[in-house]
Amino acid sequence: MNFIPVNEPLLDGNEKKYLNECIDTGWISSEGPFVKQFEEQFAARVGRKHGIAVSNGSVALDAAVAALKIGQGDEVILPTFTIMSCAAAIVRAGAVPVVVDCDPHTWNMDVSQIEAKITPKTKAIMVVHIYGLPVDMDPILALADKYGLQIIEDAAEMHGQTYKGRPCGSFGAISTFSFYPNKHVTTGEGGMLVTDDEHLAERCRSLRNLCFQPQKRFVHEELGWNFRMTNLQAALGVAQLERLDEFVVRKRHIGKRYTELLSDIPGLQLPLPQTDYADNIYWVYGLVLKDEVPFDAEEAMLRLKKHQIGTRPFFWAMHEQPVFQKMGLFAGESCPVAERIARRGFYIPSGMALTDEQMDKVAFAVREVMK
Repeated sequence: MNFIPVNEPLLDGNEKKYLNECIDTGWISSEGPFVKQFEEQFAARVGRKHGIAVSNGSVALDAAVAALKIGQGDEVILPTFTIMSCAAAIVRAGAVPVVVDCDPHTWNMDVSQIEAKITPKTKAIMVVHIYGLPVDMDPILALADKYGLQIIEDAAEMHGQTYKGRPCGSFGAISTFSFYPNKHVTTGEGGMLVTDDEHLAERCRSLRNLCFQPQKRFVHEELGWNFRMTNLQAALGVAQLERLDEFVVRKRHIGKRYTELLSDIPGLQLPLPQTDYADNIYWVYGLVLKDEVPFDAEEAMLRLKKHQIGTRPFFWAMHEQPVFQKMGLFAGESCPVAERIARRGFYIPSGMALTDEQMDKVAFAVREVMK
């Protein structure tokens, strides 16, 4: 049997045509016309006024934190169950990450725990939508309003997803996206900040471009970064964005089919198909081994590899990251749900190019491993 990778993107639309256009015209840098086109179309898609394309989703978070002037001594509340980039952006800014545990069913941050973490030093809540379902936003919006907090919405995994009919990426002061190859829309590497605030948008544009000044280009009042997206990447993004609705349908088909194939296997927690505020978009198809299963996710993944099935582990909780523990962060912190699913959760092949036949093979292998 051929190896089934955990992700394979679909690049059979206008990607080649637009890339050839970049090459034929010589516009391959960040100055090319596809960048602005991608920014405008993506921002419109998520109901925002401004889009600022950057080189990846991680630096989008760095720019968001800097644009909001979050710094030394400020506290930012975020889920402990998330990717490293979220906490890293906070720590790099000199601020303090304050973590909350996740919900055992949706795997998103447990919104009921947020208010207890708010102090006079809290400046923002970083919301991160995880794996396929959005965070329950209404309680967070109410808290932000009550305490005068900013919201940074990390919608990296939520292309095409909505919360109560409103696009993910349209909440709070600023939202970020990633266009890594496993995302619904990919540019290879790449990211985007979106906002309705013109001042914030201009600040993000400056920060991503070394804080060059319009009149005196090489005289700098502030330190920025080179976070620019190339015209080549944006060309891919425009082609991918044209098919986002189709990709959402495809992902939901993958989720539905896997659920039908795996739902009768004892010992597995499958993703929730929906909540009362959203249908799952199945960015990835996660599995969590129940406590009665005598092995952990690491062992399950090793066994699936022998069946030629690619997998990835779940996120490792921020409060258990060695690099942060060495910094003296999160001393005595306990988040039992995140700790458990980090050790017992993994996801199976769920890329855009996955076929029904491949899903059947994956399901057969999972069944063998779980016997």
